Amino acid sequence: MTLSSESGQPAVCPFVTPFHPIQLEGFGVILQPMRLAHAEGLKNAASDGKLWNLVYTSVPEPGQETTYIEAALKGQQDGHMLPFTVLDAKTKKIIGTTRYHDIVADIARLEIGYTWYAKSWQRTHVNTACKYLLLFYAFQSLQANVVGWRTDIINHTSQKAIERLGAKKDGVLRGHAKRRDGSVRDTVMYSVTREEWPAIKKALKEKLAAFNKNNPA
Repeated sequence: MTLSSESGQPAVCPFVTPFHPIQLEGFGVILQPMRLAHAEGLKNAASDGKLWNLVYTSVPEPGQETTYIEAALKGQQDGHMLPFTVLDAKTKKIIGTTRYHDIVADIARLEIGYTWYAKSWQRTHVNTACKYLLLFYAFQSLQANVVGWRTDIINHTSQKAIERLGAKKDGVLRGHAKRRDGSVRDTVMYSVTREEWPAIKKALKEKLAAFNKNNPA
């Protein structure tokens, strides 16, 4: 909800619902609260395409899955992350992960990121479905004011995927962070506001209609 502050500038209410682990499900995917028991499944998903070789991803290297999960759960405990493990709803197989991060509760802002999927599930309905569920929960249940994304300037696939969702490019943070190989990256920032959500929701539902048509309940 947008209000007016004493200075006359726009002000926003905090999130209306406290953050807590929650399962989201729909359009053939399940977003389950991440837990240590998911380590083996994430290892198998990352091995599909050897995703850890990509310098701009957060994919754990072989043997680092437990450490990866522990770090995500520490972020959850500290209140600035809410990590999910992504499963195929039909087989219950782990196919990737995503999370809310950089949660700023008092201005109702969060970001979606740390997202990766096994190679065989890329360029399918999965990313659109996951983003729809995350955006729906953020805007409809949490009453978010802004949902953001950030991605490496050389990760053109990610940029195109975010833009297809309808997010707007906010700008580029130069010399912003280190890549896993030690090089320094520029970061591209995107966002969707509460006012923009209804049109984006409609467009995403239309994109996912084909999945529903081919996979009747």
